[in-house]
Amino acid sequence: MTATDPALTALAQGWCALSLLHGRIESHIERALQSGHGLSVREYSLLDVLNRQHDGDGGHLQMKQVADAVVLSQSATTRLVTRLEDRGLLERYLCPTDRRGIYTNVTEAGLKLLEEARPTNDRALREALDAAAEDPELAPLVRAVETLKTPAAA
Repeated sequence: MTATDPALTALAQGWCALSLLHGRIESHIERALQSGHGLSVREYSLLDVLNRQHDGDGGHLQMKQVADAVVLSQSATTRLVTRLEDRGLLERYLCPTDRRGIYTNVTEAGLKLLEEARPTNDRALREALDAAAEDPELAPLVRAVETLKTPAAA
């Protein structure tokens, strides 16, 4: 294939459209969460991911798993955890069975903020998808996103 190959051009256009859709959605949600709750998209995502973990075998996530879930590097995730811990939204403690392991839990204040912010996040996501569906280039991607199911919901 050459750089002018139609298949490569189509792939590049598809990637650009996907990137545009992601950027529009994320910036719309960011504005809504910041203005309504003082949270960034990443902070909301981190609280949400950590809220879904549970106690018991395999219940707590390792920092690498958390980083993968919020799409950040491990060091950026650690900084984000520290910022939220400083705000009283998260707490860390040593794993009772492995003193090298550190668990992170959402505090009561974090749970309250997460529950208050969830409708804002959901509404902003819906608004962003509805707006993107009006763009003929993005409409097929919106339909694809709307048909995705999580493994637990499938």
